[in-house]
Amino acid sequence: MTDHRDRLPQLSGSFLTDGGIETTLIFHKGLDLPHFASYALLDDRAGRDALKSYYRDYLRIAEERGVGFILESPTWRCSRDWGAKLGHDTQRIETFNREAIKLMEELRREARTGAPIVISGNIGPRGDGYAPEAQLSPDEAEEYHIHQIRTFADTAADMVAAVTITHTGEAIGIARAARSAGIPVAISFTTETDGRLPSGEALGEAIEKVDDATDATPVYYMVNCAHPDHFADALDEGEWRARILGVRANASRKSHAELDNSDVLDPGDPVELAQDYMRLRRKLPNLSVFGGCCGTDHRHIEQICITCLEAA
Repeated sequence: MTDHRDRLPQLSGSFLTDGGIETTLIFHKGLDLPHFASYALLDDRAGRDALKSYYRDYLRIAEERGVGFILESPTWRCSRDWGAKLGHDTQRIETFNREAIKLMEELRREARTGAPIVISGNIGPRGDGYAPEAQLSPDEAEEYHIHQIRTFADTAADMVAAVTITHTGEAIGIARAARSAGIPVAISFTTETDGRLPSGEALGEAIEKVDDATDATPVYYMVNCAHPDHFADALDEGEWRARILGVRANASRKSHAELDNSDVLDPGDPVELAQDYMRLRRKLPNLSVFGGCCGTDHRHIEQICITCLEAA
């Protein structure tokens, strides 16, 4: 049974979600995540315990602050092509996705936030989230992502969220697959330092294109894996801004290329990042989902909560 699939509570109230799961597990916890595939930790008890500990840091903040929370499953890389690189066939990938949602259910049952907790099946791009090798057509994207999305639709997941999406063809295909599977979907684009998608598409044009091609199937849009400095100027005007409900920004102001070539973590400044979020909130009238991406951890999310939700 799903709790919120028919009516997602973040559409009418403020919610937190987690930060940069892969960078936290690698740089802070010392774990090895080939291809940034955190889902592989589900394969043994030690890995599952590490994941639970990670999410509990954020659930504690939501509990202490009385804020709703979105549990994003650790499945950004848990699709067929990425799984194959780790030696996992289609059946094994399906099992990992199901086990990820079961873990989210366990965490939701033990949490005492006093506010709603939404379970989201997390989906990543077929290619590299920083530098896609090729752009998918909507048909190609739908065919590729439908397996993971149908799996989530058959679990307790309330929704799916496609994050670090680099071009509209893949976004359109994902939205179509979610509509076919009967599960709500949020689409999160990433941008380069010029505020445009890695494909070169303007953020507003990308949102409008996906909405036009899918009859506005995505329940909302997000921006992730970029620092607010990179995309804030792209939010100065346009009715499409009302469709952006979430931001999961990077801690670092570095470009994707610089981050890709860095062997050390740039955590930025949690206070400065929270202030950047407050400025974004003034440009995005419906911003209600606050989380982080690369380089962020529970300290950043707590500061964002204090600055944007408690001081607003």
